[in-house]
Parts: sequence; C-alpha cells; structure tokens
Amino acid sequence: MKKIKSYLILFIAAAVMSSCSGLNKMKTNADQVNYKIVPEVLETHAGEVEVTIQGTFPEKYFDKNTVLEATPVLTYQGGETAFESVKVQGEKVQDNFKVISYEGGNFSYSGTVPFKDEMRVSDLVLRITATRKGTSLDFDAKKLADGVIATSTLVDADPRPIAMTDNFQRIVPEEMIADIHFLINMANIRSNELKEEDINTLKEYLETVKGDERMEFKGTAISAYASPDGEIDFNDKLSKKRAETALEYIKREFEKAQIEDVNKESFLESRSTAEDWEGFREEVSKSNMADKELILRVLSMYSDPVVREREIKNISAAFETLKTDILPKLRRSKIIVNVDKIGRTDDEILEAINGDASVLGLEELLYAGTLTEDLNEQLEYYKIAAERFPKCLRAHNNIGVTEMHLGNIDAAEAAFEKAQAIQNNDMVKNNLGYVALAQGDIAEAEELFNSVATPTMESRSGQGIIAIMNGEYDKAVNLFGNDPSVNHALALVLKGDLNRAKSMLDGMEMPVNGSGSYLKAVVGARMDNADYMLDGLREAVRFNPDWAAYAAKDVEFAKFAGNEALAAIIQ
Repeated sequence: MKKIKSYLILFIAAAVMSSCSGLNKMKTNADQVNYKIVPEVLETHAGEVEVTIQGTFPEKYFDKNTVLEATPVLTYQGGETAFESVKVQGEKVQDNFKVISYEGGNFSYSGTVPFKDEMRVSDLVLRITATRKGTSLDFDAKKLADGVIATSTLVDADPRPIAMTDNFQRIVPEEMIADIHFLINMANIRSNELKEEDINTLKEYLETVKGDERMEFKGTAISAYASPDGEIDFNDKLSKKRAETALEYIKREFEKAQIEDVNKESFLESRSTAEDWEGFREEVSKSNMADKELILRVLSMYSDPVVREREIKNISAAFETLKTDILPKLRRSKIIVNVDKIGRTDDEILEAINGDASVLGLEELLYAGTLTEDLNEQLEYYKIAAERFPKCLRAHNNIGVTEMHLGNIDAAEAAFEKAQAIQNNDMVKNNLGYVALAQGDIAEAEELFNSVATPTMESRSGQGIIAIMNGEYDKAVNLFGNDPSVNHALALVLKGDLNRAKSMLDGMEMPVNGSGSYLKAVVGARMDNADYMLDGLREAVRFNPDWAAYAAKDVEFAKFAGNEALAAIIQ
C-alpha cells in the first residue's frame, strides 16, 4: 500500500514538473511572440479607447496542452483599466478557444474601454496567464504602447445661443393723408371740401408736429388725378391744374401755421395722373355694384384707355352706377404730409431704464440690452422687459441667453422654458439644445437640435459638436458647412484632412482661450512641421498658460520629445 502511495506521489510530482516545464519554457520564450498594435498610438474616439492586437506565435512555441489568457491593460497614475481578456489554446486542449498550432499560428483581438483623462499618460501592457493541466503561471507583463491621444476631446462645447432682436427704430416715418375732391371737369377747391373731417385733422396734425420736438417735417407730396372718362388731353391738363390748386392750398396752411419747413428746397412736390385707372380698379373691387367682375375683366383684357372707356360705356347699366358712385371719388388731389418721429437717444434710454423704466416701450427695453457689454447690466435690462411684458417671448429668451453667457446654466434653462411656454420657437429649441449639451445630456441636445424646423448655423454647429463627440467626423464636417470654427477644423484633423484644417485655422481669428492655437500645434505635429507646431503652441500658451501642462502630457508631440524649443515651452 505504501508503494502505491509512493508511486502516486511520484506520478503527480512528475506531472507537475512536466506542466511547469512546458509553462516555464513558454514564459522564457515569450519575447519570440510578435505583437502588432493598431493603431500604433492609441486614440480616444466617441469617449472610448479601441485597440486591435495582432499576435503571431513562432513554430514550436505553443504547448499543445496549454491555454493562454491575455489581458490588455492601460496603466496610469492612480489606477488601471483592463480590456476584456482573450484566450487561445493548444492543439490538444478540449475547449472552444482559438487554436494555435504547435507549428505556429496567429490571433487577432479587438477591444474597447471608456476613456479617462488620466489615460493620456499611460502604458498599454499585456498580461498573460498560462494554464496547463490545472497548473497556472503568470508571464512577465509586456508593454505594447505608450499613452492615448485625446485630441478628439478638444471639441469645444461653447454654447451658441441665439438672442432675439428688438424692433427699435429711433426714427419712425409717419404720414398724414387728406383728400380734396373736385366736381367733374373742375379744379377749384370748394369751401365745403375744406370743412371735411380729414382736412380738419390735417390742420391739427400740422400744429401737433410743429409743437413736438420729437417730430420733424420731411416733406409734402401732392398726387392729383382725373377720372378715366373724357378726352385724355383734357384730363391731363385738368389733373395738373388740380395739383397746382392743392399745392397752393397746403402751402398757405403751412404758412398760416408758421411752419418754416415749407421753404425748404423740394419740401413741396406734386405729380398728376391724367386718368386714374388704378384708382378706378381699386374702387370697383371694393364695391358691391352689379357687373363688377365684368368691368374688372375689361380692365385686364385691354390696356388702351380709349378701348377700356368704350367697352365700359357699353355696359350701360353699370356705367350709370360708375358715374354716381365710383368716378366722383377719383376726381381728387391727395395731400400726403411726411413726418419723422424721432425716438429717444441711447443715453436717454439708458437713463430711463436705470431710473423710471415705465416710460419706455417694449422695443426700447429690449434695445437697451444691446447698449451695454456688461452681462449683468444686460441681464437686468432684459428682466425689466420681462417684468413689464411677461408674455414677451424675446425678453425671456434673451434672459436665458445672457444667463448662459454668464455660466448660469440652470437659470438659462428656466428662462428658455418660460419662452418656450409662450411660443414653440426654433430659436428657443436651439438654445435649450445648448443647455442640454452643457448639462451633458447629449441625447436630449441632439433631439432638440434635430427638431429645429429651419436649421440655422447655430443649430447645425450644435449637431456638429455632437457628431464629433460620437466620432462621426465626416458628418460633423458636413454639418459645419462653410462656417469656419475651431470645432470645424478639429473635425477636419480627426478625419485626416490636415491641409484643409491648417488653411481654415490660418484664416481665422484665434479664440482667446487658446484652443485654436493649440490645434495649430497638433496640426503641425501631425504634418511633421516643427516650426508650425512650435508657433501654435507658443501662441496657445500666451493665451492660456495651462496649455503648457496639457501639452507636456499630450502624445501628439511624442515624436518631438528631444526638441529643445518644445521642452522650453512645456517645462
């Protein structure tokens, strides 16, 4: 019995030694396995780091009874992140993993992990555990790559909310119109005509304008007409005489009111129309007379005034109505007094809104918001407008825009929601899209931008930002269209169109946060243009010194590690 136990122990020991021997041999010769990493330098896209590892085992390396479990791991300061493991097996293993022949073989592995900023400075290592007949052995970790390029994370989610414009006009044209009617074939002004309501209103208006320092006469136009019946030569002379008569009358009224503007050059103008066919058409269209459609058809069919008059007179019953109800209205001189109403100056509006804002109208209140670059003052002005006019979509929207520029995202959202409750508006949808983007709700932002019925440059920019975040760089470039921006140039870099990206950046004014200048440095590095890279990086650091520390950890510049000028910038 003791002999049996001794043999069993010896057998187990021999088996263990045999297993260890096979595993140790594979561990010792592990450097004979060739690994290719795609890409050679890892990158993050759409918030993930993807790696493909292609392994080739040499002849007589892979033990027939062994299973290798390989785990790619990104190690970085403060932690590590492991990709999913992969297993391969020898020829005699009874399992379902990829079989590697003793004569040699290869495998391919792809995996992704969520990106963390710490991964920018990291090592990609491969950890391998070999198992043979119940015995396991860890191989030495093999380093495969350095760091992760994080250029896609440079996308700038800077909001582009749309402010709604005011309709403020400092000078508003205004006109007062009065008609003087004449008897048939006559050009003298009857006394009863001067007692008509529109003439009395005109006289009162002249006095009002004269006494108001915010109203200014701009001119007076006389349009005189004859009705389209009778000989055209006679009507031509008649209409001109009516123009002269009306001009003399209004000039006397200006002089009576002691309005000096009447003496200005070209202040009084007149014109005459021999036959007022347009007025005729308008009056007939408004009437309820019989044969109205027939008369209008005649006007559309014939342009010759003689033919028109003949054909209309042939409609005998209708012509009697025309003589009594239509034609007398056309024998007139129209007096049009043009005036400019002059609104408050910028200083007067600011004085009022900071004092007694109740004297200001809605458009003046909204306009006040454009008179200051101080965002807090601007916000106060729009709040006054919203308080005075709580149903004003523009006031609430512009509160939201200003809050967003101040970085108050929740307050901006509240204001935009008030605006949207007043009216379902595309501009407000765009602005709420940028709120969602700032809050990290990419799905909500995308839904809002997509819901804009008529896309704008701002909404398409929001969609372009999301496309970059999703790793859809061609789509992003298409969405940005012809709008040059740092994000547009970034999308071009990420899709590999470096020449277009460089051209765009060179033609742009660089943002003061240095993002565009830093992207220039990245473009220079990818194009092996050291001078362009260094110039861009210097410019970025001048804008914001924090770019130096960022560049020190950026694998984009790894190939220039020995460049003294680069070291001087980032140290």
